[in-house]
This record gives sequence, C-alpha cells and structure tokens, in this order.
Amino acid sequence: MASVGCTLLLCWCFVGLYILSYTAAAAAANNVTYDSRSLIINGERKLLISAAIHYPRSVPAMWPGLVKAAKEGGVDVIETYVFWNGHEPSPGNYYFGGRYDLPKFVKIVQDAGMLLILRIGPFVAAEWNFGGIPVWLHYVPGTVFRTDNEPFKHYMQNFTTLIVNMMKKEKFFASQGGPIILSQVENEYGYYETAYGEGGKAYTQWAAKMALSQNTGVPWIMCQQWDAPDPVINTCNSFYCDDFKPSYPTMPKIWTENWPGWFKTFGGRDPHRPAEDVAYAVARFFQKGGSVHNYYMYHGGTNFGRTSGGPFITTSYDYDAPIDEYGLPRFPKWGHLKELHRAIKLCEHALLNNKPTLVHLGSQQEADVYEDESGSCAAFIANLDDKNEKTVQFRNVSYTLPAWSVSILPDCKNVVFNTAKVVSQIATIDMVPEQLQPSTSSPHKDLKAGGWEIYVEKAGIWGEADFTRSGFVDHINTTKDTTDYLWHTTSLFVDKNEEFLKNGNKPRLFIESKGHALHFFVNGILQASASGNGTVSPFNFTSPVSLKAGKNEIAILSMTVGLQNAGSFYEWVGAGLTSVKFKGLKDGTVDLSNTTWTYKIGLEGEHLSLYNADALNNVKWKSVSEPPKNQPLTWYKAIVDAPPGNEPVALDMVHMGKGLAWLNGEQIGRYWPRKAPTDKCVKACDYRGKFNPDKCNTGCGEPTQRWYHVPRSWFKPSGNVLVMFEEKGGDPTQIRFLRRKLSALCAHVSEDHPSFVTNNLHKNKASLELKCPMNTYISAFKFVSYGTPTGTCQSYAIGDCHDPDSRSLVQKLCLNKSECIVELTEKNFKTELCPGMMKKLAVEATCS
Repeated sequence: MASVGCTLLLCWCFVGLYILSYTAAAAAANNVTYDSRSLIINGERKLLISAAIHYPRSVPAMWPGLVKAAKEGGVDVIETYVFWNGHEPSPGNYYFGGRYDLPKFVKIVQDAGMLLILRIGPFVAAEWNFGGIPVWLHYVPGTVFRTDNEPFKHYMQNFTTLIVNMMKKEKFFASQGGPIILSQVENEYGYYETAYGEGGKAYTQWAAKMALSQNTGVPWIMCQQWDAPDPVINTCNSFYCDDFKPSYPTMPKIWTENWPGWFKTFGGRDPHRPAEDVAYAVARFFQKGGSVHNYYMYHGGTNFGRTSGGPFITTSYDYDAPIDEYGLPRFPKWGHLKELHRAIKLCEHALLNNKPTLVHLGSQQEADVYEDESGSCAAFIANLDDKNEKTVQFRNVSYTLPAWSVSILPDCKNVVFNTAKVVSQIATIDMVPEQLQPSTSSPHKDLKAGGWEIYVEKAGIWGEADFTRSGFVDHINTTKDTTDYLWHTTSLFVDKNEEFLKNGNKPRLFIESKGHALHFFVNGILQASASGNGTVSPFNFTSPVSLKAGKNEIAILSMTVGLQNAGSFYEWVGAGLTSVKFKGLKDGTVDLSNTTWTYKIGLEGEHLSLYNADALNNVKWKSVSEPPKNQPLTWYKAIVDAPPGNEPVALDMVHMGKGLAWLNGEQIGRYWPRKAPTDKCVKACDYRGKFNPDKCNTGCGEPTQRWYHVPRSWFKPSGNVLVMFEEKGGDPTQIRFLRRKLSALCAHVSEDHPSFVTNNLHKNKASLELKCPMNTYISAFKFVSYGTPTGTCQSYAIGDCHDPDSRSLVQKLCLNKSECIVELTEKNFKTELCPGMMKKLAVEATCS
C-alpha cells in the first residue's frame, strides 16, 4: 500500500448507538474521558475487559472467528500492537496487505460491536523481531533507539502520524464514531529510562507530547511508565496488578498486560499458568478498584516466517492463552474466565459508582464491599492464604473460601463465582496425523505433480563472494537481518606427518560466538552444530573434528534465530563468531580468528526464491523416488493435496533437524525440534500462590515445538507447494500434516454450584454448558449421568445414585447443536432421587 498522507482531524458524530449485549460497550462512542475511577464513554462509566489479538500473528481468514470467540468469552475490547517493521520494510515503503491489513482488522472488530485499544508504540517488544522497530533504522547514521535522539524521533513520529492519519481516514477513533477508545505510545520504557540518563527522561516527555499533538480525541496511555506526564495514563503490566496505583490520583487503574501464560523458547520447557490463578488475579484487580483489564495474550497465534524475536522465541506464540494458537477456545481456561467475566459484569454498576469498604475477616481474609444508599451492593471476598481453605463470617453468613481464591457476590449475599472452583467444560484435543498426499495435478507447468524434488546447497561460498576480511565481522551488521544465514570460509593446511593422522586422535575445535547458532563444515561435510539458548545468546563450543592431510576447506554457517526484542540499547547487541581455534596439532593451538575469511550473505536457495512457486523456473530441481535422509543443506519440495476436513492444520517436524518451511510461498516459519531439559517439570500444577514462568512447566525432555501451524486459508484443494530448507539433516519421509481435532468434550456441575445463564443472577440454579469448536456440532454422547457419577473426563462411571432418564434429557437439549445449556432443575431431572446426597451432572460428548 502506498504511503498514507496527513489528514486533518475529522470530528464526526453518529446519530444513535449500536444496541449491544451485556458484554459490549457502545461502538459509536463520541466522547472518551476518564477520572480516578474509570473511563467514561459518552458520559457513562465503563468496566472493560479486553483481549489481545495481534493481527500479524494470525491470518485474515481467522480474524472474524477470533474476535467472535473473544466476544463470546465475555470480552468488550480487542487490543493489538501496531507492528512497525511489518508495515515499513524499507524507508518510506509501506505495506498494509495480507496479515498486516490493520484497517481490515479494526473494521472486523468494529463490525462485531466491540471496542479497540490500539498500542501504536511503535516499539512493542512482544517477543517480536527487533521489538517491532525496522532493522534499517539502526543503520541510519547517528541513530540511537528510544532516547532523545533526533533521527529516531523523526522516524518514530513519521510512523506514528502515518498510523493515526490512517485511522482518522477510516473514522476509527471513538471521537469519530469508531471503536478505538485508547492509544498507546512507547511500551514499558520505565524499565530502561534510567539507562539513558537525561536523554531518557527527555524522550519520555517528548513521546507523550508528540502523541498528544496527534489530536485523536481519545486518551493516550504508557504502560510501566511511572513518570508519564499528565494527561497520559500510566498502566500496569504484570501477573498481578491489584496493588498497582496510577501515577496521578485523577487517573483510572488500567491493567494493559495480564499474562495468562508465557512464551516458549527453542530448547525450553513448556510453561502453563492455571486458570484458577488467572481468574484470581483478575478478580483481585477489580476488587481493588481496577476498571480496564487486558489479557496479554487472549490469542497468541504464530510467529510466521522470521518474525519471532528473543532470540530463540519459538514459531509458536500460543502463550497458553484462552484461545489457542489454532484459534480454538482452550478449555477449561476460556470457559472459566467467561464465567468470571459474567460475574464481574453483574457487579459493574456497584463497582463503578461506589467507594469500597474494606472488611477484615481474618489474618489473610478480607472483603471489599461496594454499596450505596439505594441498595446497590457487590462484594469480593478474598482468601490470600496460599495453602489453607478458610471459613469466614460475612454479614452473618458463613462462607467457605478455598485457598488463594476470590468469591464474587453481586448482591453481597450470594456467591456466583469462586476463582478456584473450575466447572467449565474440559476439551481433549488430539493432533490427528495425515500422510502427505501427493497431488495428481499441479497448477504450475514447472512443478512436477507427485513425489519429491530436492536442491542441494554447497557448503560455503555460492556464486561470487560478497567480501573478504581478516578476522570476523558482526553477523547482524553484515546481513542487516535480510536473512538468518551468513557463510564464513577459510582453509587450514595439515602436514602429512601430523601425529593425529596416525593414532586416530582427532584434533579439537574450539569456537566462541556472540550467538545465535552455527553449523561447522570441513571439506563439505557437517562436523558439528552449536547454539546458545533461550536466555543466553553467546556460547562457547568444543568438538572433535576430522581433518585430512593437505588443504582443508573450512566453512561455517552462522545463524540468527530472531533478533533482540527489548532491553537498554538492545539494538547494539551483536551476533556471530569471535574465535575459532584448533588444538591437538603438533604446532599446538592453531588460531584462525585473525586469518583471512571469505563471506557470503544468505543461501543460494533464498537468492533463487526456491520457496516461491512462481520463481521455481530459476533452478532445476532434482526428482527423487525417495528424499534423502540426514542430508544437510537440502531444499525439499513436494506438491500435495490439502488435508481432509476443515479443522486447523499443523506440520509435524519432529523428525527434521532445523530450518525453514513454506506453503505456496507463505512463510510457515523456523522449525527446530530442539529438546527441553529433563528436569524442573511438574505432573500437576498447584494453582495456589504467586505464579512465575517456571512454576508449572511441562515437556521436559521433549521438543519445545513439534507442531507448526499452517493456516487453512493458505491451502488450495490440490497442487499445494510445500518447501523446506533443512540445515543439518532430517527424515522428510516422516513429515506429516496434522488436524487439530476435539476428541472429547466433558463437563460436570453439582447442584450446589452457583450459576447464571443470562445476565441475571439465578439463585439455587446450577447449569452445565457445552460448546463445540466452530463449524462442529454435538453429534453423540459417550456418557451422561445425573446423580453421583464418579471419575474424570474420559473415565466417568455411574455412581450409586443415577437418573436413568438423564441421557435422553441431555440428548434432547443438546444433540446436533453447536452449544447448549442444561439446567439442574426439577423440570429436567429427578431431583428427589437419593435424598440427602449432593447430586451432580457429568457429561462426555463428541463434536463433529
């Protein structure tokens, strides 16, 4: 898309408002202000629950479904960063197509009747490559990022203005009748400001002033920026923000990032955050006066191509979020939080129009009561004890509180939700393997239908060398992130009388590197691979190597795995070799660090665009009856049919080594089935107590990422061009497509569980909800019992008490529906069964 020019501020007034459900605020807001309690939209206080969905981390075909799932989950607002490096790949060259079609994404949010928080930044961090700032900006003379630096401020203001004007042109700001109610400038700069001295302080003031000058008509925020100047609102990012206070008493308490999970790094464990703890943190925030809350992430998505940062951030950005990487609600987390949102919304009027009264109920038990003279009353009762259940007396009524939990009482009497009691349905998700099906036809005359074709790269310089240098260069400064790859070549002469040639004791290679990874070749043969890890990029490495008498050709393929995405002066963090030595030769240590090295940027296959079906006539691929295994530097191509069905799709790459993959020219991303350490994982996670990213790890000894999301919209029925570049060797015959399929849907609820099936409080009425993934329906029931069923999902059994009509009743209410609600009432079940016993309903269903 061409550059968008400046436009004047357009102030529009819509006549009338959208009529929305209880989960959505008015999309045609004309006036957004705030005070110490909340945002005020068109004169009405709003308690807002927001969900982060990053448009480039999914695809346009998924956006409507993601927004719909968020809304159904009780969310009012969608939040997203704006990704500068995706929109301005080179100076003045703008792109807003495909996954980067920001206006289309905002319009989908608007059409869903939802509001939007636009975090322009334009620095985002976000585990995104280079923190979202274009790499080219680092090479503009005199530029220093995120400080009082004229070149940086010039380009930052240009891009911010570009985005603001684009939103104005589409009338997307609330002041114009659009959905955008807040904008953000900068991001978590408070952590690093002091490192920049006076320049940091001046930059903060400048960024705020620049943002305010955009005249958007909506408030601006800065997160984790304790000196944000009035009227810019400082907000909180953390696992818990109940104790957070804004910088000024005139500002509302806003939580911009509640992390419901955590990201993964190649070679790291798989982190999880329990639904109970997420709900506890949210409830405590609203209990203590919060009014705007955002999940980061609600849908994490995928770091397609080379967009992940870190370094070592995985291609998957699933984040253990309420909506998984593939766009499916994650149960029970999605459902548990949906019930939490319902409960909080029942308290909205009391929370926003009254001041709380703190009531101490024990040493670690307390209630915050919001009440006025009209009788409006809501209470949150918290048990902060992270080990023990407690029973407390509140207003002459006894309440039992699980450890580390909050009970919500919208009428100050009846508990409708407790954060530790999860009764949401549980979904068992399987990855169903599908053999790659060769297409019988190909839409491209240059592509051979069926079978495999390969192209093998030479280890070392291809074509003309880019340059020769004594010693090593910085990898990033050399490639400028146009590729992950940089070749280094030299030679080493070995005397025929070397002792190791006779006794078989191999010399040892010693390498030091600033990161991130490398493959070491001698005479065209891969000898060793090495890398840093998810927390440390620099590494030292040693390995025995095979050398022959005479001249040995040394080739080292240095690699980046995503660039630094945050930190003080992070743009100056380098990568690449710093030392190469051999030991075990008769002359002692042979140091090649300062010898003459010849360099080549990138791969020949990248230069030839082998991943692009429209450019495949640039090279002649070799047809093979079976693709070679364990062969490094090999490009593989297959023409395949789409997997059957309409479920989300992934590639199983566990039998491959490391590399990149594409489908029909679309970048799936980096694959690397690197295994996690074998320790510090848990079989079961205790939700009680403060969470940290290492508390509830799984996946020890397993590949951090085995499956790689391939969006359904990228497929054609047949003739799909699957291309992979394998760096160090694998077995492509073991590659499979996988369909992400729900195999079991379970739910249970006891008759004493407080429940509400509408926006109204229902006393003494429990209910069970079932919901299938999009485009599927409840097709069968494997188990149904009302009474005293035992066991857990996929192992339920009928207990001593059982209503024989329960199956037929549930089938009548739910069969062939995408979702249903079953109430535990006398009308539906024989509630007189087994008097004196607490009865419950347990269900296991199948969706298809």
